[in-house]
Amino acid sequence: MMSREQNDQLSRIGPGTLMGKLLRRYWAPFLLASEIPAPDCPPVRVKLMGENLIAFRDSNGKIGLLDEFCAHRGVSLWFGENEECGLRCPYHGWKYDVTGQCVDLPSEPEDSGFAKNIKLKSYPCIEKAGIIWAYMGPPGLQPPPAALEWAEVKPEQRFVSKRLQECNYLQAMEGGIDSSHVSWLHGSELNKDPLFKGSKGNEYNEKDRMPLFEVEEFPGGLLIGARRNDDAGKYYWRITPWIMPWYSIIPPRAGHPLGAHAWVPIDDETCWAWSINYHPKRALTKSEISAMQDGEGIHVRYVPGTFIPLANKSNNYLMDRDAQRHGHSATGVDGIAMQDASIQESMGAIQDRTKEHLCATDSGIVMTRKLMLSAAKSAAAGGPVPATDPQAQRVRSVAIELDKGASFTQGAKHGLYAPLGTDPLSV
Repeated sequence: MMSREQNDQLSRIGPGTLMGKLLRRYWAPFLLASEIPAPDCPPVRVKLMGENLIAFRDSNGKIGLLDEFCAHRGVSLWFGENEECGLRCPYHGWKYDVTGQCVDLPSEPEDSGFAKNIKLKSYPCIEKAGIIWAYMGPPGLQPPPAALEWAEVKPEQRFVSKRLQECNYLQAMEGGIDSSHVSWLHGSELNKDPLFKGSKGNEYNEKDRMPLFEVEEFPGGLLIGARRNDDAGKYYWRITPWIMPWYSIIPPRAGHPLGAHAWVPIDDETCWAWSINYHPKRALTKSEISAMQDGEGIHVRYVPGTFIPLANKSNNYLMDRDAQRHGHSATGVDGIAMQDASIQESMGAIQDRTKEHLCATDSGIVMTRKLMLSAAKSAAAGGPVPATDPQAQRVRSVAIELDKGASFTQGAKHGLYAPLGTDPLSV
């Protein structure tokens, strides 16, 4: 059972908090590149790790992420005009470049030098894999850009979406590394969802609802192996990598694309749930992309013009009690992504882990929490943190049948660390 102090340490992510210091040591995905698509396009409000910010793309295509509020009288720069390599406040014309430096102050003589002393908080950004990423940590400790496999494949091999999730990032992330719930929560979806059906592994999920777990550390985080019996006297393993600080890769099914997630805190009580499908060897097919755009698999349909899921807390996730009663769905909620989100959000904005009663299938979650707290204490002391080396992030999920007695990490090593451009190990 977790103490109140530990729960707060893991969940609170604002500036100066233990976990906030850790998470700021990594590049954080926060916008789709399409949200600021062109030079001098309108700015976008951003809330990231409890901070109110503004993002814009300047006349040269450079990306700025600044304190949302003008240094003069606190006006939101969302109302500003993005023009001539800067964002101009509409109140008195103060203008800021992508570094947050005030470059024009119309109410003061140019030779006064006053503008040089005005600079908003700003964070460096990069654009990669169709995503805008920010680094919010100490400048001298900035790591290389993220090098997860899905961020390295060609654009035609990847589909990325994000959605608002109305709970703390940690319980969402813990749901993503919990392989034991699949047989129960998603059992009704596996054989009908176009991005999951047709896998022999679906049968093993249905027949063996009591998986045994083994967890091993690797340089990027944890390899979480869920073992079930198969039909050939072997074990069916689903191996989920959890990569510091908020990434997971879903074990594949049949020949479908791999799935991946990132859970990035907006504040203590909400997060962005990023969902990625990719194939390391081939382009995604038109039918796969169509299914993803239609909210199948790990993606969702949206309230028009937003990243809010169409099925959400305010409408009870469009729950269908008849479907639940007649065995068509364990929850009555349609779709894998929203089945996960509804359960995770039902725990409250921040889950009270002091009331938990964990069991053997939670071993991956227990180790994740320990690693997070250990890394956070190192970060607070200015020390090293795991998985900032790009090589540590290059791992792939695996679904494989192995002989009984075989080590899951050794038996699946050729799939876990397969080179880019090769097919996943899948069942």
